[in-house]
Amino acid sequence: MADLVLTVVGDDRAGLVRALADTVAVHGGNWERSELAELAGAFAGIVLVTVPDDAAPRLIEALEALDGMLRVTTHAGTRGGAVTAAAESRRFSFTVLGNDRPGIVREVTAAIAAHALSIDSFTSRTLEAPMAGGTLFEAAVAVRVPADADLAPLVAELERLAGEIQVDLTLA
Repeated sequence: MADLVLTVVGDDRAGLVRALADTVAVHGGNWERSELAELAGAFAGIVLVTVPDDAAPRLIEALEALDGMLRVTTHAGTRGGAVTAAAESRRFSFTVLGNDRPGIVREVTAAIAAHALSIDSFTSRTLEAPMAGGTLFEAAVAVRVPADADLAPLVAELERLAGEIQVDLTLA
């Protein structure tokens, strides 16, 4: 079986996910995992599918034919290496919440990169601050950490950063 990671983008409208799912299913693919969202009138997402090796080229060709409705980019997955890495690591999660301003994502991800860690997931949004007015920034972050790694330096860096950029940091 081939693992394919699909990135999809198109103008948001009804039927986009169905068209993508139909194409995957017709070619014997299995939709395994996805993150899909409407963002400022655009539909965007990432999907992991598995498909029999011999059907992968036809599926890729069919996905390219969706252009005009969805722009689909196909990447070959390498799940075997990810499984080994996951077995030798643990997940560290935290949330960031504070007044929105440019640069928060850059500063948080720089702290993570400085410790040579890989982001498993990063979900963020802005929302109106209840009662106080203004806009809040909120992010949920999960980082892959080697099983024997000392988290104290990363936690200290994140706490320093939280004070500097005036956001609340919740460690999980």
